[in-house]
Amino acid sequence: MTEIYQLDELDRGILNALMENARTPYAELAKVFTVSPGTIHVRVEKMKQAGIITGAHITVNPKQLGYDVCCFIGIILKSAKDYPSALKKLESIEEVVEAYYTTGHYSIFIKIMCRSIDSLQHVLINKIQTIDEIQSTETLISLQNPITRTIQP
Repeated sequence: MTEIYQLDELDRGILNALMENARTPYAELAKVFTVSPGTIHVRVEKMKQAGIITGAHITVNPKQLGYDVCCFIGIILKSAKDYPSALKKLESIEEVVEAYYTTGHYSIFIKIMCRSIDSLQHVLINKIQTIDEIQSTETLISLQNPITRTIQP
């Protein structure tokens, strides 16, 4: 059984600060939390080893890059055994930015970003619906994304 790393207040503070700006220098964090930069480094390394910190990311605004259409597609597979091969094919479609293996009505739920409705239609008809393992799909177009956040430590 995997042991769960127990966060203390310093760990939570470090995580919150790095989630707000992953490029914050350890020396700056040390001043904020009144500890040494070495302590910050050790804590961050322990959280990396525990799998809590898995990387640092830059957030990009898709609309500023011309991606005006966000949609979610529920996918029903012909058979549960088709999951690995369907997933591999979906992974090769660059417009697919997220995928989830789900319970309930859909086997897979994906998020797609496209530049236009015409582009979305092309992706649906020429890429997704040509995957043999897919029985059917349902597409939901997102009108806006009013809440975006991550889990708080």
